[in-house]
Amino acid sequence: MTSDQIEISVLSDLSQIAPGDWDACACPEAATGRPLDPFTTHRFLRALEVSGSVGPGTGWQPRYLAAKSDETFAVAPLYAKGHSQGEYIFDHNWAHAYESYGGRYYPKLQLAVPFTPATGRRFLTKPGHETTGMAALTQGAVQLASENELSSLHITFCTDTEADQGERIGLLKRTTQQFHWLNDGYDSFDAFLASLSSRKRKNIRKERATANAFGGQIHMLTGDQIEPHHWDAFWHFYQDTGARKWGTPYLTRAFFDEAQQHLRDDMLLVLAERDGRYIAGALNFIGRDTLYGRYWGCTEDHACLHFELCYYRAIDYAIEHGLSRVEAGAQGAHKLARGYLPVQTHSLHWFREDGFTDAVARYLQAERAATEEEIEVLTAYGPFRKTHQEEQQ
Repeated sequence: MTSDQIEISVLSDLSQIAPGDWDACACPEAATGRPLDPFTTHRFLRALEVSGSVGPGTGWQPRYLAAKSDETFAVAPLYAKGHSQGEYIFDHNWAHAYESYGGRYYPKLQLAVPFTPATGRRFLTKPGHETTGMAALTQGAVQLASENELSSLHITFCTDTEADQGERIGLLKRTTQQFHWLNDGYDSFDAFLASLSSRKRKNIRKERATANAFGGQIHMLTGDQIEPHHWDAFWHFYQDTGARKWGTPYLTRAFFDEAQQHLRDDMLLVLAERDGRYIAGALNFIGRDTLYGRYWGCTEDHACLHFELCYYRAIDYAIEHGLSRVEAGAQGAHKLARGYLPVQTHSLHWFREDGFTDAVARYLQAERAATEEEIEVLTAYGPFRKTHQEEQQ
């Protein structure tokens, strides 16, 4: 594909682009520390490929885009999808409607990080090429869909800036919500608790005391502290949760071997040990300014242990390391009582059929209004003291 002097290539796997060329677009800031977003790095996306978590038989077929003039200046994680699993921006009703009127919804194109409901840049450009890069990558993705008579293109968990820019160039913007914990300059967990209403503060203290009385100890591991046997334990937790939530776990066992080799510096693994055995665990990814909660599982049930490992230990880590937020993943209104507030998340959509585009646009307008109202109501019922909430707003 070409656009003026820009050449757009479609890559079937990441071995076709040098890690340095990809990361110069995905995480140029990593030259001076951690990447902002650990999920768009070459090493993370390559681990999904090498482990067989994406690729043949998974419904996620890589079709990465690379835009080049004198050099590669923009890339995007694009996949041909044979289903709507592992996306967390739900379009099953769209698929049903599309096929009810004789269309073929799958395959479609998904510009996203597989299995990862974390907001970040989706149009990965070198600094100074943001507008040109997004335009070139969007044109390339739409052209790829059109030439192959695919129903649609979906860009999920993009940034606010990308969502606004995408809407200006004719894509449909969708607004959904998640629950994030925001660090208001707290220097301790107690300082965070002090910002809550008395009832919520007492409830969290009670939950933490209950959880930590499970009869064992909790380990917070990152980098070289993580050893191969920890993944043996966590795989059992992940399989159990994956089987209950999705039917089949998205990640393969080999992914965690790749994680041990290439990703453990990007990870915080929280494990509960009792009587010499690991009985529960939560896996987080560490960005430059954000901790991303991703997976949880257990082999024993203990009251409040899920809240401790997934939410409260994440807050502890964020405060200790000066991170500005914790993103606790998709859904979960129960997070509200634990200090995680509703925030908007965004996606962009393109459909080949104009009539379907018009119908979805009307739906999204109504959905956006409902989402904004829900966020306002939930925030008002949040756990923070009234004066503190007013200061945050």
